[in-house]
Formats: sequence, C-alpha cells, structure tokens
Amino acid sequence: MNSFQKSLRSALIIICVLILSLVLQSTLFRAAAIGGIAPNLLVIAVVSLSLLMGSGKGVFIGFAAGLLEDMVFGPAIGFYALAYSVAGYLSGKLERLIFPDDMLLPVGAVAVGDFLQAFFVYVFSFLIRGRFFFSEFITGTVLPEMLYTSLIALFLYPLILKIYTRWLRTVPESEKNYAKRS
Repeated sequence: MNSFQKSLRSALIIICVLILSLVLQSTLFRAAAIGGIAPNLLVIAVVSLSLLMGSGKGVFIGFAAGLLEDMVFGPAIGFYALAYSVAGYLSGKLERLIFPDDMLLPVGAVAVGDFLQAFFVYVFSFLIRGRFFFSEFITGTVLPEMLYTSLIALFLYPLILKIYTRWLRTVPESEKNYAKRS
C-alpha cells in the first residue's frame, strides 16, 4: 500500500469516527442526557485523536469535526470548526507527553477541551450580545458536561486508542524490523 492509499484510508477512518461520534452524540447520548446535559463525543474524538497524532493533524481533525457540527447544529458555518480546531491543536501539543495506556492525561485533556469549547460558545454566543450569566453557565452547564464527558471518555478513549494503533499509526521501520526478528 503506497503512502497516498494509507493517507486516504486514515482520512476515511477519521471521518467515520467523527461522523459516528456526531450521530451517537445527537441521538443515543442526547436521549441519555442527565438533567439536560449530554456528553460531547466530538470533543472526546478530537482530543483523543489529536493527542495520538499531534497538533498538525489535530487542527484538521478539529476543523472537520467542527464543520460537521456546524452543518448539523451550528449557528453559522465555521463557528464550531474554529472551536474544535483550537482544541485539536492544543491537545496535539501534548502528544509527546502521552503514554497511550495512561488514562489521566487523555481524560484531563478531554475535560479541558470540553471547557474550552464551551467557553468559546459562551463568548461568541452570549457575551458578545451582552448576556452576562457566566457563573450560572459554568456551574449549570459547563461543569456537569465536563464531568459527564470525562466519564464517557474513560470508556471511549481506549476504543479510539485501539482504532489508532490498528489502522492509523505509522509504524517506524525500526519496529517493523524488530517485529520480523521476533
């Protein structure tokens, strides 16, 4: 398989993960909302993939996820694309710090990514229009969503990690050679 085919396969897998996340987020998990709060599966997908693939790819993954959400739910095209791009970029900066089996950093990064996305929504949807209810927004919406999203990330991150290691990770030549000797 040449590099173009590998890149195309990776892009298709990532798009499928993002579409599946959006569909589950807007159907099954919306029905499982607790007190009107549902987890943000797109944040989990963007942050997890960005942590594993780096900030360069994280920006594009975030942009694609945000564009999907913009087309379905967004007030304007580009609104969520920008928010998720920033989350993907910042999460990708942590790529070198991550140990794939350690859950603390990915779940913490998902919580921070969810907070940043919600804060972005607050600033550009409410604050600009002069609606100052920041403390109510944080305590009533953002913190419960962060907790719920982080809890779901405990279960979804290992699944995304398996998808990454099985189909998306590029194996260095040294590992290929080592595997052949074993």
